[in-house]
Amino acid sequence: MAFLFSNLYKTMKSFNPPVRTLMGPGPSDVHPRILSAMARPTIGHLDPAFVGMMNETKEGLKAIFKTENELTMPVSAPGSAGMETCFTNLVEPGDKVVVCINGVFGMRMKENITRLGGEAVVVEDDWGAAVSLDKVEQTLKDNPDAKILAFVHAETSTGARSDAKALCKIAHDNDCITIVDAVTSLGGCELRVDEWEIDAIYSGTQKCLSAMPGISPVSFNERALTKVKNRKTPVTSWFLDLNLVMGYWGDGAKRTYHHTAPVNTLYGLHESLVMILEEGLENSWVRHQKNHELLRDGLEAMGINFLVNEAERLPQLNSVFIPEGADDAKVRSTLLNDYNLEIGAGLGAYAGKVWRIGLMGHSSRKENITLCLAALKEILDK
Repeated sequence: MAFLFSNLYKTMKSFNPPVRTLMGPGPSDVHPRILSAMARPTIGHLDPAFVGMMNETKEGLKAIFKTENELTMPVSAPGSAGMETCFTNLVEPGDKVVVCINGVFGMRMKENITRLGGEAVVVEDDWGAAVSLDKVEQTLKDNPDAKILAFVHAETSTGARSDAKALCKIAHDNDCITIVDAVTSLGGCELRVDEWEIDAIYSGTQKCLSAMPGISPVSFNERALTKVKNRKTPVTSWFLDLNLVMGYWGDGAKRTYHHTAPVNTLYGLHESLVMILEEGLENSWVRHQKNHELLRDGLEAMGINFLVNEAERLPQLNSVFIPEGADDAKVRSTLLNDYNLEIGAGLGAYAGKVWRIGLMGHSSRKENITLCLAALKEILDK
């Protein structure tokens, strides 16, 4: 053992990662302004100056979620923890939850429900298709005792976008609250929490916010909070229990210690919100759409086709069929090693059949699209 530690002391050096262009399903490129913000001096997580920044961060999140929900905050962990925050606070043992599965992340929702002792009623759609409104409506009519409808707005595994506004209306018409996954949609395409009456929603910083992985913005409206407050059983997770967390992230200057927040990472989120508001949220939506169209035209000119039909397609996550005869792993490896460009592999039934090309946040730039198209053409021509 002493020999191993001695060797480690001699060989372990500072880590300097290669500079990559990240055009996979996430993380996306982190803007230099955000990296710079994260390098600022660390202060205490109860410091009055930090508390002031926390208040601004909450207001910035409300602006990009388009909500007035007071319980809007960043969870000190990645998007998966945002998902667990919603489910662990809202699902109790025995609760019947209708969950929509049209890709990997709907499957993760179901896993949360069953682990919490809930009863999952699955509405299944093809991977690459949006959630079927008719199927959801019929399932809720067949299960009048259902309490929650859970669905993914922007399915990262395929690039399909579902109609969140219509799904929320169906849920409320059937006396259900909604849990919505917006990990890939927040900042990249239209999302209106209050107007669409979304009850509980979670996202992540590493996609269209141009920020680092590790923080999960969430928002709960009063309808969702009523269910949290009227629970018959305690929330199973101490760390994610909103009744405790809100002592730290609640209103006012006085904060109760709950956990040591990732101070410098939250600097990065704050800076990303400043940047989105400088650009204009709707302008960010337009930028992602225009860059998608530029990428689409270039790929289709090369004979590369999309998995998702245009009406249901996300602009920020593009799943395209691998051309016949192309070696999936070899092409992606060549892109990474020769061009320092990352794109994503397919998942599940589409593993080895599609590539997932991300245009999210700071990665959604014309120079990245030019690089991606030129590199793919060179590799495929060979």
